[in-house]
Amino acid sequence: MNDPEIAKNAPPIRGSFEPVEQGPWAGWWKWSGHDPFEDGTGPFHVKRDERGIVTGFLPDAKNLNGHGIVHGGALMTFADYSLFMIAASNGDEVNGVTVTMNCEFVSGGQAGQMLTARGELIRAGGSLIFARGTVFCGETPVLTFSGTIKRVNGASSH
Repeated sequence: MNDPEIAKNAPPIRGSFEPVEQGPWAGWWKWSGHDPFEDGTGPFHVKRDERGIVTGFLPDAKNLNGHGIVHGGALMTFADYSLFMIAASNGDEVNGVTVTMNCEFVSGGQAGQMLTARGELIRAGGSLIFARGTVFCGETPVLTFSGTIKRVNGASSH
């Protein structure tokens, strides 16, 4: 991806991604696989910028808890999606399952406010991948996470 125009039009990760061409997510990509739980919680998006992989989520009323803030389960589902995107930051979609996921809730998120996540790939071995990241609302950390993915054969689970 040395040609900036090709890189701009190419998915951030090789695999099953569709470009979003209109609306607030124009310029982002959506994973085109099948994950009913994730699809019901999101949609979630991904792109690559000058700093690396970034994921995005715009929570709405269905994502709120009884206190009117984004439910921890919705945040953890977004963090799990982000874990897979960060794990794939070297370029190839990861086929795997989450075997551990640690999350720390730092502050609350609100419906209608974009959440983003960034992180780092710690190690990608033959069967296990380790990554960590932070979910932000603007510049404010909302959730920190780390996890381990077990590679599996077959269709991508993310």
